Amino acid sequence: MAGLGEHQNGSRGEAGILAGFVRVPLSLTLLSGTSQAALAADEPFRLMEKASDVLAYLYGFNLHSAAAFGLFMGLVSLTTITSLLLMQERRRSARVERALRKELAVLRGSDDLATLLMGSERQLLVSWQGRDSEPRFQGDPSIIGEGAPARRALAFGTWMQPSDAAAAESSLEQLRQRGEAFRQVARTLSNRFIDVEGRTIGGRAILRLRDVTGDRADLLKIRADLANARSDLRSMTMLLDDVAYPLWIRDADDKLLWANQAYLRAVEAPNLDDAIARSLELLSERARDDARRQRKSDATYAARVTAVVAGQRAVLDVIERPTAGGSAGIAVDVSELEAVRTDLQRQMDAHVRTLDQLPTAVAIFDGSQTLIFSNAAYQRLWGLDAAFLSSRPTDSEVLDRLRTARKLPEQADFRAWKADFLNGYHSVEQQETWWHLPDRRTLRVVINPNPQGGVTYLFDDVSERFELASQVNSLTQVQGETLNTLKEGVAVFGSDGRLKLHNRAFAEMWNLAPDMLTQNPHVETIIKACRLLAPQEEPWIDIRGAVVGLADMRMGLSCRIERPDGSALDCTAQPLPDGATLLSFTDVTASVNVERALTERNEALERASRLRDEFVHHVSYELRSPLTNIIGFTQLLGDETVGALNPRQRDYADHIMRSSAALLAILNDILDLASIDTGSLELTPEIVDIRSTIEAAMRGLEDRLAESSLHLVIDTPGDIGTFVADGKRVRQILFNLLSNAVGFSSPGQTITVSARKRGSEVIFEVKDQGRGIPPEIKARIFERFESHTLGTRHRGVGLGLSIVRSFVELHGGRIDLTSAPGQGTTVTCIFPNDRQESPSDGRSGPSALTPMAAE
Repeated sequence: MAGLGEHQNGSRGEAGILAGFVRVPLSLTLLSGTSQAALAADEPFRLMEKASDVLAYLYGFNLHSAAAFGLFMGLVSLTTITSLLLMQERRRSARVERALRKELAVLRGSDDLATLLMGSERQLLVSWQGRDSEPRFQGDPSIIGEGAPARRALAFGTWMQPSDAAAAESSLEQLRQRGEAFRQVARTLSNRFIDVEGRTIGGRAILRLRDVTGDRADLLKIRADLANARSDLRSMTMLLDDVAYPLWIRDADDKLLWANQAYLRAVEAPNLDDAIARSLELLSERARDDARRQRKSDATYAARVTAVVAGQRAVLDVIERPTAGGSAGIAVDVSELEAVRTDLQRQMDAHVRTLDQLPTAVAIFDGSQTLIFSNAAYQRLWGLDAAFLSSRPTDSEVLDRLRTARKLPEQADFRAWKADFLNGYHSVEQQETWWHLPDRRTLRVVINPNPQGGVTYLFDDVSERFELASQVNSLTQVQGETLNTLKEGVAVFGSDGRLKLHNRAFAEMWNLAPDMLTQNPHVETIIKACRLLAPQEEPWIDIRGAVVGLADMRMGLSCRIERPDGSALDCTAQPLPDGATLLSFTDVTASVNVERALTERNEALERASRLRDEFVHHVSYELRSPLTNIIGFTQLLGDETVGALNPRQRDYADHIMRSSAALLAILNDILDLASIDTGSLELTPEIVDIRSTIEAAMRGLEDRLAESSLHLVIDTPGDIGTFVADGKRVRQILFNLLSNAVGFSSPGQTITVSARKRGSEVIFEVKDQGRGIPPEIKARIFERFESHTLGTRHRGVGLGLSIVRSFVELHGGRIDLTSAPGQGTTVTCIFPNDRQESPSDGRSGPSALTPMAAE
């Protein structure tokens, strides 16, 4: 039992040791965590106490294992070393903390000092760490405006004067881009001065805006005011220099200090210094003495004097006022004013003479109702004595004398009538009245108040006018009767669009009721009634526009109205000078019927012409094929490929060949004309040698030239060269012209073909010495199928010259024919030569071709 108890005790001791070992690492772990988390001053001592407690606990048991003890001692050693290291790190951290606290205190002192310095004056700092960094604002932003945000400081244009804002923008850009320092004084929109300074400090760009106050602000304000005053003075001086009147300033000793350019021009001085040096004066000595005396009494001198201005005598109005240091004066040239005043007096005299020539009686009374002017017509109208009028009677006296002579309208109460008439002196409006005199005359009296007082009477004898009005009324009645006898319907509409005048033919033509016409209906009512007989809408729209359109846009109108009953009316609207419109309707039914008949006949003739042309074209195409066969077989016979021919057969074959060729040429001409008519013929432009083309056209006529004993002369310059055209058609043109010339020439005569270049044109000319063309035939010579033998053996269908004209016009050219009986014929073809060709070598001068024998 004892052994068992010892064993049990040993087991419990071992278990306790194991539990202690378990607790020691846990304690060490906790200690390690604690040592790593905290750096308190008593931490090492607490760890040592815990280690001692663990050691005492372990020694309280029976240690059965040396390994466990060694492990424990290693742990104790590790704990001790860790504690020593922690103590050393704590001392180092304490030194760093003391250094940082000292540096923090220094920085706080510097910050307080900087804040104190910034707060010592009103300013705003803007800094940038780098070129593209955001700005940092420090200071008082109210320097740029009350309640303004700090970022607004960089928007210089919103609070600076425009010129200063532009300079600040440019300088700030140079500071941020190149680090160039600057300093300037800017003025705000509220006229305060801001010191703007920019510089770089420690890699930063610093912009300082500081409010300028105190003596410096006053100085800057005074300088600005002084600059403005100088600018105003300079502007005023420049303005006074441009004044056309002489201006000057003198000192207290009456010496000239300043004068404008007009003064210098007046005294003929090149500049002010020369005028001062030579003492050139505009005014005379007497005028200056008078001005000096006025200045001594502190009064303004004003007088009209005569002076020499730029070498010419002039009249001047001079004003000279005393000033604090002398005097200032101005001289106004009134020479023209004097001339105008004299001219005005002459015009007034002429006006009086003109009024004397007027048929209207004119009398002018002043404000005191005294006669100051009357013309000759006034004296003749009332039969007043010249002596009475020259005595300047009053208006009342004139009326009394006229009443005594029974020349005024009869009045029951003359006194009241005269008082009412004389009220015109107190009126501001023009009055008009009519006087019916006892001698059966009628006067139109106009009472016109004068601006200076008084009135002007105009007496116009309108007796003749009333008589003329009566005559006009009579003529109007005669005119109405005359219109009623016309067969054409006539209606006159006023400027308001209402019917003013019409005749019976108008009412009968449109079946208009007399009751409606007597009410002067509007044109709309008339059109509505007329459309019952002519329902078309378009002509009535035009008629309505001609009557009621704007006065400045109204124009004459002509239209035709066809009614369902087969009748036709020609309507003409003509605006009248007084704004009215005259409408006339003419029955043209008969002429319309004739016109329709003529139109139908013309259409029939045109259809017949088209049928003829179509028949000719169709026949031409149908004849060409067999004719080609005839020519082909004739050539075979002539070449004797099928057998030999005797001389007579060979002669017959040649005649067949020539006749067939002539017939083929006629057919080709007809086909070319057909192509031209349909627009299908196209030219083939190419470079055409002029002389070679003439020679080629001539070779086709060598036989005829020889048979007719004619001479052909080609006249072209040696450098005639080329031009651009359809060579085939040009040869055809020349061939037809030469063929025509050969046909109308007599044996032994000469045909001349010439070509010239003139500017941008090429001119071909074919001239013969034949019979010439009479004028009546010349007008139709280029028409189709116009063939005239003129007594010669020449025969043709009349297509050659027509072909020539068509081909020339297709080239954009023109053709001209000059001829007279017995003087030959000259045909000139002019082609455009837009492309300039270089001259080519060729033969020059006229060359005669002798007749060639016929084969």
